[in-house]
Amino acid sequence: MCGILAVLGCSDDSQAKRVRVLELSRRLKHRGPDWSGLYQHGDCFLAHQRLAIIDPASGDQPLYNEDKSIVVTVNGEIYNHEELRKRLPNHKFRTGSDCDVIAHLYEEYGENFVDMLDGMFSFVLLDTRDNSFIVARDAIGITSLYIGWSLDGSVWIASELKGLNDDCEHFESFPPGHLYSSKEGALKRWYNPTWYSEAIPSAPYDPLAIRSAFETAVIKRLMTDVPFGVLLSGGLDSSLVASITARHLAGTKAAKQWGAQLHSFCVGLVGSPDLKAAKEVADYLGTVHHEFHFTVQDGIDAIEDVIYHIETYDVTTIRASTPMFLMSRKIKSLGVKMVISGEGSDEIFGGYLYFHKAPNKEEFHRETCRKIKALHQYDCLRANKSTSAWGLEARVPFLDKDFINVAMAIDPEFKLIKKDQGRIEKWVLRKAFDDEEHPYLPKHILYRQKEQFSDGVGYSWIDGLKSHAALHVTDKMMLNAARIFPHNTPTTKEAYYYRMIFERFFPQNSARNTVPGGPSVACSTATAVAWDAEWSKNLDPSGRAIFEVHQQAYDKQAAPVTSSIVPPEIIDNVPQMKVSTPGVAILS
Repeated sequence: MCGILAVLGCSDDSQAKRVRVLELSRRLKHRGPDWSGLYQHGDCFLAHQRLAIIDPASGDQPLYNEDKSIVVTVNGEIYNHEELRKRLPNHKFRTGSDCDVIAHLYEEYGENFVDMLDGMFSFVLLDTRDNSFIVARDAIGITSLYIGWSLDGSVWIASELKGLNDDCEHFESFPPGHLYSSKEGALKRWYNPTWYSEAIPSAPYDPLAIRSAFETAVIKRLMTDVPFGVLLSGGLDSSLVASITARHLAGTKAAKQWGAQLHSFCVGLVGSPDLKAAKEVADYLGTVHHEFHFTVQDGIDAIEDVIYHIETYDVTTIRASTPMFLMSRKIKSLGVKMVISGEGSDEIFGGYLYFHKAPNKEEFHRETCRKIKALHQYDCLRANKSTSAWGLEARVPFLDKDFINVAMAIDPEFKLIKKDQGRIEKWVLRKAFDDEEHPYLPKHILYRQKEQFSDGVGYSWIDGLKSHAALHVTDKMMLNAARIFPHNTPTTKEAYYYRMIFERFFPQNSARNTVPGGPSVACSTATAVAWDAEWSKNLDPSGRAIFEVHQQAYDKQAAPVTSSIVPPEIIDNVPQMKVSTPGVAILS
């Protein structure tokens, strides 16, 4: 991931202002340690900190069209850039960078080209012919982006809060799937998929369509000119990503450059569920596996750095970000610059354990829509900033636009969790890859229950955080929490502890407003907490809060024997159904 910073229409075009922009841009250097660039046109500045993944030799930014009248600074990857170049036969490109197409697409199609981009991106484009500019963020918000306004009337854009919070009167998260046009002076949504309206879809479940769409999403993310690997927790999502990557790596440009054997990475406390499962998957797939250990104290010592880089006080996000932050540093030390990860599946398929409580398919579907729309505040923010803190890029194939369109068109009746029918969470995804002839994964991995990342790295991790927070936050402090923090008042000592650290780094009202709030259990939204009144009394983001659903340990001996893909209307009539492990049915 790169770091971008733009100051547009400021009242000062002096050398002192240029120095200030450079100073602020350096705050983002961790995102792009490979090169820095700054373009100034009058009262507009476009700065860039580059992480070189595609065309490291010549792809430095900002990038331009032929006569340099259009300038762009970009953070992201455009996976279909070669196809887009073919649609621009009259244009000449200076570099082989995937982002080089953006200025030329604007020249050819105006502001309406953004939906043509297949990838993850945030960019600022300046048209020097009339001093107009546009800003855009990818469909789901995989890349982080903020917008701010200064007292002098200037508009500020930055990949992270720390690039603009000290110089803007007001700032906020730039909404995903949106475009800001200086000509209109307003935001508009460019991403308008069918599912966005939350209307209930009705397409029948087609397992081969799911499998094909996801394999395509993974394969396109093998585009790289630098060493890469996969994050492998041993859970369903990361294991599928690793399996597909291992199958298709041979013959790619990446394999020719860096070797055909895939590298995989996992982090956890010694003896954690994820480490055990990941090792088995790695052995099964034949990856070069790297297992990183950390202690609870290691994690606690890193909390301040994590909050500074992730820019949140959300408890769930900090719990999960810390192990990923530590692992990313280790991965980068091995010379790896890009990893493929499994974020997004739980939002699309209702994989969080609280989805067991969904009262009907309509509520289930609407909750998945809400979760996808909020990803930029949670898992996308974690994955992007935890890795970017060390100059590492994370790619997320589950959030591929085409794959989301396929997965969100399925009648949610097929996604519902029905233990009496052998349908555990993410049943439709598991069944799509349940191939007896050419198995993608061992059965018990394919049907391993959801573990939230902060649980899977070791259950004592969360317990250790709570204990540490209790040492630093007194009961007396909690009594005054609502007066000290009237917005998103922390309700636990752990939340209070994180909030104190966040406010020290980002004391502005605008900063605290960028973080979502509300009651939550096991990564649920406030709406979902209402699904079960008894359950909602135990408010904790850990998956272990879902009583009678969460299984406490990884045990490969609990491998289920599953039938081939059976639609629910047929399952209803299958005789002699019995349950071998909670939520997994076998036919006898």
